[in-house]
Amino acid sequence: MKLKKTVFKECQMVGVDFSEADLSGAFFDHCELHDAVFVQTNLEEADFRSAYGFEIDPEQNRIKSAKFSLYGIPGLLSKYGINIEK
Repeated sequence: MKLKKTVFKECQMVGVDFSEADLSGAFFDHCELHDAVFVQTNLEEADFRSAYGFEIDPEQNRIKSAKFSLYGIPGLLSKYGINIEK
């Protein structure tokens, strides 16, 4: 599904499946993404800086130039089983 540059604002997208979607340039403005599925998803230039609850595998998705806050780092590294303290 092509959802380029879509703005998701204050959404609760719990369990949504974005597999193989094109979300390049999308903006997730204060969105809850618990249990959202990102597999083979184009997330280039997407903005996740205020999104929360997501887990995105950088090895299974295209994330070049995507934006994340320090708060979102655990969602990018969770598959490695490491502890990140704030």
